[in-house]
Formats: sequence, C-alpha cells, structure tokens
Amino acid sequence: MNKEVIEKLNKELKDPEYRHTWISNIAMTQIDCERWYREENNKVGKYLNYQDRLAIANKGAEYFLELLNQNKDE
Repeated sequence: MNKEVIEKLNKELKDPEYRHTWISNIAMTQIDCERWYREENNKVGKYLNYQDRLAIANKGAEYFLELLNQNKDE
C-alpha cells in the first residue's frame, strides 16, 4: 500500500464518527466470525481455546478485507 493512502486514512480516522465506523465494522467481523465458527465446529456455548480464537481472528481479518474490497468503488 502506498504511503499517501495510509496518510489519508490516518488523517480521516481523526474524525471521531468516521473512526467509530471503522471500529464498529472491524468488531462486527470478529463477532460474526466467532458465531459462524462456533456453529460450524459445534462449539456453541463451549470454551474456545487458543487455536479456536486464532482461527476466528484470522477469519475475521480476512472477512473484513473481503468486505472492504467489495466497497472499493463506493
């Protein structure tokens, strides 16, 4: 990613409402992925170990990037 894009994003993230939007979207991808993981792996209501949490975190990050890519032209 080029430096200008990162600088622009960092500048825009100083706006509290815009920042909150990003935080909410990132958080929801994690919540969604945890729910899906629990359902797919028969872990609803069960303890999640380190490997479970790592798998959820990685899937959540991937899911967030997929959603971000879908909205690139908006």
